[in-house]
Amino acid sequence: MNKQRLITELQTHGLKMVDPAVGAAGRKGGAGPSDHKAVTVDGTTVMVPIYTGTASESPYSVNSIDAATATLAHGDEAIAPIAFPQQPQFYGLTTADGIPYWKIALLHSHDVLATTVQQTCMRYRDEATACQFCAIEKSLDADRTIARKTPEQLAEVAEAAVRLDGVSNMIMTTGTPNSSDRGAAYLAECAKAIKARVNLPIQAQCEPPDDFVWFERMKAAGVDSLGMHLEAVDPEVRARIMPGKAEVPLAHYFDAFAAAVKVFGWGQVSTYLLAGLGDSLETLVEASDRLINLGVYPFVVPFVPISETPLANHPAPSSDFMFTLYQRVGALLKAAGMTSASINAGCAKCGACSALSTFEK
Repeated sequence: MNKQRLITELQTHGLKMVDPAVGAAGRKGGAGPSDHKAVTVDGTTVMVPIYTGTASESPYSVNSIDAATATLAHGDEAIAPIAFPQQPQFYGLTTADGIPYWKIALLHSHDVLATTVQQTCMRYRDEATACQFCAIEKSLDADRTIARKTPEQLAEVAEAAVRLDGVSNMIMTTGTPNSSDRGAAYLAECAKAIKARVNLPIQAQCEPPDDFVWFERMKAAGVDSLGMHLEAVDPEVRARIMPGKAEVPLAHYFDAFAAAVKVFGWGQVSTYLLAGLGDSLETLVEASDRLINLGVYPFVVPFVPISETPLANHPAPSSDFMFTLYQRVGALLKAAGMTSASINAGCAKCGACSALSTFEK
């Protein structure tokens, strides 16, 4: 099995941990990737679902996290050596006021620092508005994070993560506050503090603000790339899966994408497209083509059903569906000369939650 197919299958089926202790340091709840663990297969580090119901029934399994003995198996057949990135050194530190660094920011993949600057969302607690796939406040309820990270805390942790663990870029996302800037103002404040402490490329992620002048303010504060996530495209799917967010029209998103590209540059703006929520293959490919023509990287990711959410039992997309989708979007990216590697920072640059980057070439 080639690497593209293997990564695609791992991310759709998940990975069964034969020894429950293997998954102890995985990622449960939060803003995403949730219920995942970073694994390295054939030199590529990817985030793979391990805590989901799908993963518990996966044909793929691993019995050890020992680097000398860890082997990926399909059924009874050993198919590849597998490794797990070591816990970063900065996790062992605490702030002056006693908060563990890992409650402020986490390591994603093997060299990306990620944080949710505000762990609450104006839509989350209301069934009429909540995104059904979202688990942003689950980690807060479980005391694995804090509700609001200060700019000073983020700068302190970012400096340590670069110095101790060689982190190469940082992702800052946010739950949506009830303000017209949609979190852009606080993201800018946090970016400014981090850049004053350490030279680290930063991606900020938020919904499109009402006033696009915020893009210029974020850029001036030190944000290097921007993520504004569609997740779903078809209007019926949007209304059903994320009723509150669907009230923001697609037209506003595309206006925001065009405005953001003018500020951050071609290929430095990205969006998540969650395959498997109901959008057809053609819908996702057409949306990707439109985005690429605007200068936006369409980060296509398989939907992963997260425990204790309304979509916990919603099926993940098939690996065949994802493979075809990756091939077609990859061809569009290749034709446009747009690559994940050229993005300054962010989820698409990391690429660990999708196999898409392996289809760009």
